[in-house]
Amino acid sequence: MSPWLAYRGTGVPGEHSALPLPDPPPWRVFDGGPPVEPDFGAPRSGGTASRRGRTFQADAAEVDMVNAALYLRRPLLVTGGPGTGKSTLAYSVAEELALGPVLRWSVTSRSTLHEALYGYDAIGRLQDANLDGGAPDVGRYLRLGPLGTALLPTERPRVLVVDELDKSDIDLPNDLLDIFEEGEYEIPELSRLTRPVVEVTTADGGARVPVRGGRVRCRAFPLVVLTSNGEREFPPAFLRRCLRLHVPPPDEAKLRRIVAAQLGEDALEVGSTLIADFLSRREKGELATDQLLNAVHLALSGLRPPGETREQLAEALLPHLGSG
Repeated sequence: MSPWLAYRGTGVPGEHSALPLPDPPPWRVFDGGPPVEPDFGAPRSGGTASRRGRTFQADAAEVDMVNAALYLRRPLLVTGGPGTGKSTLAYSVAEELALGPVLRWSVTSRSTLHEALYGYDAIGRLQDANLDGGAPDVGRYLRLGPLGTALLPTERPRVLVVDELDKSDIDLPNDLLDIFEEGEYEIPELSRLTRPVVEVTTADGGARVPVRGGRVRCRAFPLVVLTSNGEREFPPAFLRRCLRLHVPPPDEAKLRRIVAAQLGEDALEVGSTLIADFLSRREKGELATDQLLNAVHLALSGLRPPGETREQLAEALLPHLGSG
């Protein structure tokens, strides 16, 4: 495997975490600081997120584009149908390179850039001030959002998933342009204060971190994985600032690797016929890979109703996503 790869898609936790990333292009150098050491809390190596990262089956194109995004310090826009592993790719990178828990921003039509950066409970602070007769520490009422946390000046990049960006308001991609270009943002509630340093809570929920002068500027630009189901077009200016990766539906060979990684090699004996059913049905309509995994798991467990055939199981668990 090429020595230039930091991420290799092996699924082995921390295997290449000690490898330093090459220097960024001169126009993508960020100098935020002093460095912040993120507090990830207690290790959760056996958790669901960790397992997602370890069992992900990366293709060569996915490996190459992740490394390009890491090295060029650019967001990665990942498109593809539901259930093709777009967001799971981010968990794989975080697990293999030991970059900490994945930060996640699930976008809806009501999502705003502000909520992704930070939230401020002004009402709570006012109520506490009236009760205590003083001015409570503003940092207690300010919490960084997932994007805001990802842009803290850490020595190693965080991983952020911006999930289903195509569901956003039409202006949100353009609102992200300046943030992605400059790698920094301002918190007006803090920049107005005379105190030079205020400690705030992060999206991780760990120890509070210092914000100086009301500005947050990254040190290592995060790996931002933006997912899209391809339901809309994005502005050219936004696309120019992203690297793009399209994830096609997995073929038979990849489906077999996915089933083996999730359920063990022995599952392929039972799963082969269900994989064939899945591929046949997918030719007639959209299916997600986790539907196949559910069917194989039930076939292995023997929990299906007595007398139910494999065909009936497939009929029940592999309906097309567009069907009512």
